[in-house]
Amino acid sequence: MNSAIWWIRRDLRLHDNPALHAALAHGAVIPLFILDPAILNTRWHRAAIRRREFLLAGLRSLDRALRSVGSRLLVRSGEPVIVLGSLVAESGATAIYAVEDFSPYARRRDAAVQTVLPLTLTDGVTVHHPAWIQRKQGGPYTVFTPFYRAWRAWPMPRDEEILDPPRRLASVPSALSSEPLPPTATMNRFEASETEAHRRLAAFVTDSIYEYGVARDVLAREGTSTLSPYLRFGLLSPRNAVVTALRALGAATDEVARQSAETWLKELVWREFYVQVMYHFPQVLRQAFNPRLREIAWRDDPEHLAAWRYGKTGFPIVDACMRQLLTTGWMHNRGRMIAASFLVKDLLIDWRVGEAWFMQHLIDGDPAANNGGWQWTAGVGTDAAPYFRIFNPVTQGQKFDPEGTFIRRYVPELAKLPTEHIHTPWRMTALEQTMQGVQIGDTYPAPIVDRAQLKARTLAAYRGKGDG
Repeated sequence: MNSAIWWIRRDLRLHDNPALHAALAHGAVIPLFILDPAILNTRWHRAAIRRREFLLAGLRSLDRALRSVGSRLLVRSGEPVIVLGSLVAESGATAIYAVEDFSPYARRRDAAVQTVLPLTLTDGVTVHHPAWIQRKQGGPYTVFTPFYRAWRAWPMPRDEEILDPPRRLASVPSALSSEPLPPTATMNRFEASETEAHRRLAAFVTDSIYEYGVARDVLAREGTSTLSPYLRFGLLSPRNAVVTALRALGAATDEVARQSAETWLKELVWREFYVQVMYHFPQVLRQAFNPRLREIAWRDDPEHLAAWRYGKTGFPIVDACMRQLLTTGWMHNRGRMIAASFLVKDLLIDWRVGEAWFMQHLIDGDPAANNGGWQWTAGVGTDAAPYFRIFNPVTQGQKFDPEGTFIRRYVPELAKLPTEHIHTPWRMTALEQTMQGVQIGDTYPAPIVDRAQLKARTLAAYRGKGDG
């Protein structure tokens, strides 16, 4: 009987997995995950404890799912071409199937494997391949709105195209060895399983999708899908998410509900937009997309950088967002914009420093999406916010956490402050500070910068290298 290796990378699922189904059509399936030192030994991956533990927990969950249908997961360490070649020799497999990935490293790795081994790549990381969406005059899109229109013009996935998980797989020969996975701690916020991904998707569609247009920006509310870690590691297929969004869009009963459902669909497409930017312009992972903004005179200020990293800037909404990241490994998308804007536009610290910090700590850290978000906020990317747009952290907090609920959750030293002071505690009088049990500069830091003096400095730095 023919056998095929299912090389698992960012597709830790049995449901709607094109690579798995292609391998199954070829013959007996040998599921394999490779602990690739070229990825695991990168600085940000070593530091990304929560993301690594989420991955390992997801692999354990996948192994349990495979065992429930008669198979098991093989785990091996080493350079992929060597590991795969050895397994082909041991098993007699005549094909290798994997979901195509689009980072510069993934493309080099897969091209190297394909020169010596029978590797076939399938879709599965995105709904539409990043090479497909092209402008009429040729070339990739660099602005989201026309990209979205072109993306929507392609045939949309349908319910009947979603691939069912296999009911039974052939057993993996006992002679094929597997390495043990390192132990992991318990994940408090995100259970790393395909079952949990589908539970969250169903709960979001039932409870929140028709309010998403407004609720997604409220920091203290669970108004987002929280599916990003599951999409990052493929515990949920993007096609499944898009089909669900389209179904909700079609079932909307009024314009507000329809717009909310489409807003969530657009968020899914933003993910694909940033993948295609990385695919066509891999240099964005090292430098600003906009060549005129690659030589900004960024400040080197270790004290300000440390204050930002650890949520001690003296601006409560910024500090709450950064502490949420350190505490949970996740940050609300509105919070990501607020925190990023403060680092780049207020402190004038290189956006790449913030991008790397997020990648070290985000459980959903994805090179394309993280880079795209940072370049957008910094105003140096493809479809970027204007460089002169500078978020005011006070008004952002007042608008998106009006009662200070989110701030109190993550900045406990301010928990007892009345709402009138929660966003600007430094404006309290000495008597008010004593009465509230908060001493600015002691129990909570004073603002590390005077924002009234910053805008001119930031605009001068950008105009010095921009288009004026």
